[in-house]
Order: sequence, then C-alpha cells, then structure tokens
Amino acid sequence: MSSGRKMVWLGHPWVVVTAGGLVLGLAMGVRHAQGLFLLPVTLERGWSREAFGFALAVQNLAWGLAQPFTGMLADRFGARLVVVCGLLCYGAGLILMAQAPTVAAFTLSAGLCIGVALSGTAFGVVYGALSRLVAPERRSWALGMAGAIGGMGQFLLVPVTQGLTSTLGWAGALGVLGIVCALMLPCALPLRERTGGAEKARQTLGAALREAFAHRGFWLLNLGFFACGFQLAFIASHLPAYLADKQLPGNAGVTGLAIIALANVAGTYVFGWLGGFQRRKHVLAALYLARALAMAAFVLLPLTTWTLYAFCAVMGFLWLGTVPLTNGLVSQVFGVQYIATLFGFVFFGHQLGAFFGVWLGGKVFDATHSYQLVWTISVALGVIAALLHYRIDDEPVERVRLALA
Repeated sequence: MSSGRKMVWLGHPWVVVTAGGLVLGLAMGVRHAQGLFLLPVTLERGWSREAFGFALAVQNLAWGLAQPFTGMLADRFGARLVVVCGLLCYGAGLILMAQAPTVAAFTLSAGLCIGVALSGTAFGVVYGALSRLVAPERRSWALGMAGAIGGMGQFLLVPVTQGLTSTLGWAGALGVLGIVCALMLPCALPLRERTGGAEKARQTLGAALREAFAHRGFWLLNLGFFACGFQLAFIASHLPAYLADKQLPGNAGVTGLAIIALANVAGTYVFGWLGGFQRRKHVLAALYLARALAMAAFVLLPLTTWTLYAFCAVMGFLWLGTVPLTNGLVSQVFGVQYIATLFGFVFFGHQLGAFFGVWLGGKVFDATHSYQLVWTISVALGVIAALLHYRIDDEPVERVRLALA
C-alpha cells in the first residue's frame, strides 16, 4: 500500500472516530473501574477509605490542572504525540499503583501520575482532535459516536477488571491493565492533525484565552461542569462500597457499574446526536435536572437490586452525555482552532468537582458512617447546574460569525 493511500485510509472519519473511541474507552474504562479496588486495597493495606478517596481526588485534580496544558500541546503539535505520551504515562501509573507500599506512594501513582495521563488520553485531547479532523456538519455525530465506543470500553472493562482481580489479585489486575495501555499505542496513529492554517493567522493563543475569559458563558460552563465531576466521581468511586454497606449482594456494585457503562454507550451517542439540531445549552440543562431527579429517587426509595439497576440504567444514560455537548458548545461559540485548550480550562471545573466528590465521599463516610450528606449535595448541584446552563449565551463570538459568513 502506498504512503498516500495509507494516509487517506488513516484519515477516514470512521477510522479516526474508532481510534479516538478506543483510546477513550481504555482511559475512562480503567478509571470507571477504580471503585472496585477500594475495598481490597484498603483492607489489605489497612488504609482508611479517606486515604483511598484522597488519592483518587488528587487524580481528578491533577487531571484538571494538566488538561489546559496538554490541550495547548495538542493544539500546537497535534493530538498523536500527546496521546502516545498519555498512554505510556497511564501504564506506568497503574504499575506503580500496584507496587505502592505507602499512602504517599499510592497518591503519587494513582493520583498524580494517572491524573496527568488522563489529561492526554481522555476527552480534551481526543474530542479536540475529532473536532478538527471531521467536517463541521459531522462533528456532533463524531463526538457522540466516539463517546459511545468509549462507553462500550467502559462497560467491558468493569467485568474484565473484576475477573482479573479475582484471578490475579488487585495488584496483578493493575499490572495487566498497565500492559494494555502500551498495546493501545497504535490507536494514536489516525489522530494526526494538520496544525496551523488560515485560522491560526487570525488569532493567537493569548487572544483566544482573553476572548474566552471575558465571556460570561465560558465561566458558567465551568461552574456547571463542577456538578458533573462531583456527581460522577462520587458515584464511580463510592457506589460499590455504599452498596456493600447496605448489605446488597457482593456482585451488586460490579453489576451496577457495568449497567452505568452500558447505558452510557447509548446516552453519549444520543446526546451527541441531539447536539446537532437542538440548542446544546437546553439539552445540558435538561440532562442535569434529570440527574438530580434520578439521584433523589434512588436515595428516597427503598434500596433493592432492582431499584439499583433502574438507577444505574438512568444515570448511565445521562453519564457522559455532558461531554460532547459541552465540547460542542465551546467550539460553537469560540471555533475549533484552540478547542483542546479552551475545553481544558472548562474541564478544570469538572475535575475540581470530581476532587471534592471523591474526597468528601470518603471524608463524610469516615466521620458519619453514611454517604447521605454527599448524595444530598449531589442532588443540589444538579439543580444548580441546570439553572446555570440555561443562562449561557451560546451565540458564536463575532470573530467566528465573521469567519462563517
């Protein structure tokens, strides 16, 4: 096959979307399954739940702090290099996490190392690449489809991780997942972007940041995304332990997380698709309100395996639909030249929320032996996020309007 034909094949929308989705599936799937390690790690090491939760909280904060800078690198040098480095860092973090003898070492590996790795392998970089590699009229489809493929990876990695843990122990499972990260390196090949172009001549990075930071809607997106991070990180990290405390069967947590991941496949695609012809801010507001209602019903109704599965199905459908909508809203208002950078700053709000969701989950439980307060905060944040998103000005800035004219 000639070099030219190979490049055309690698640049086909389905190849690009599938590659991006597989990277997302691994990155988010391993993260989604981390809650399964809470009980075995804390019991074997003799650590508190707060210690485990703090490590994952640092992971979320490191991810959020690093995301704008990995976004800048992707905008400047292309996503391929950033994804390769992210996968290698992810694999190293998982292996070091398995070997960590102290809470401090666990926090550095599971927290700092994997957090930075996620900034190079998750939404900010992958969705930024897809936004530039796929034609504007297919952008909503591409983001939704990549998210759906990633969601399928999340679904599969929950039972796979549980099976590896049962067979090899939690440390062995982490080692295998670290090796898988290295095996995924070829998926970075199609994510090759052409940086530069006419748009680059019209705006510098500094001008793009000043434009975004002066826009009220940009900060409302940040505040609203805080709620998303808080809710998802708390549920993913603490749901298995919460169910064990409520005396549900031992496999309830694994099944619940798997249902969330499977429903997320459909939800991410549907919400990405809806963003193509509905006002994204209205869809986001409705999504956050639906989340709040689902969590309130879950906490107020008697807890059974069937109410658990119903909650996980609804919550899973609403799980990551926020991301293609939020990414699409940023590109709609500010254009795609610096999409990875700008989404990185918005995503910091998400990860700041995730830090508090994971950490407060462990902190509140250790203090009260209950997660009730954190559930209540999650519901309240969902309502607030719905109101904030409804008030966002989603009209393209003048520069983008002139470029589209």
